[in-house]
Amino acid sequence: MAEELLGEASPDAVMTRIGQAIMLHRGGDREEARNRFAALWEEIGEDGDALHRCTLAHYMADTQDDPADELAWDARALRAADSLTDDRVAAHHESLAVRALYPSLHLNLAADYVKLCRPEAARRELGRARESAGVLGDDDYADGIRAAIVRLELRLGGEPGNSAQAGDHLP
Repeated sequence: MAEELLGEASPDAVMTRIGQAIMLHRGGDREEARNRFAALWEEIGEDGDALHRCTLAHYMADTQDDPADELAWDARALRAADSLTDDRVAAHHESLAVRALYPSLHLNLAADYVKLCRPEAARRELGRARESAGVLGDDDYADGIRAAIVRLELRLGGEPGNSAQAGDHLP
């Protein structure tokens, strides 16, 4: 996600720093990534730039040990994405990139709810992920999101493309 928003050379120093912390996390230094994300969050704050908050919270969630904390960060990411204004999006030519965040954001929330044994909430978010996936392109990122949606649907006891019924339980 951040790669699409960062572009090849971003003049945005905050996004660059977020990208550096993402690389630390992907390189296996989860604790240092979490520390850098936390420091950036202190700088950005709850009222900071929505794109920064969305990206940062999305990746901060992945560094959490407690599923409830992961859910809280993923929810922050979604709220930040929802608060992006049309002016902000248009000014940065990120309209498609921002819309492409939603399938991943909802998928992450669904996975969080699975971890917390809340299958109804998981199904709701999984349905939202599937509904928003239409904006995804035809690339490895999109294929990965679509495959993850199918895997989670199967885990929830449903059939791919059709969310599980309300009475179904997690396996």
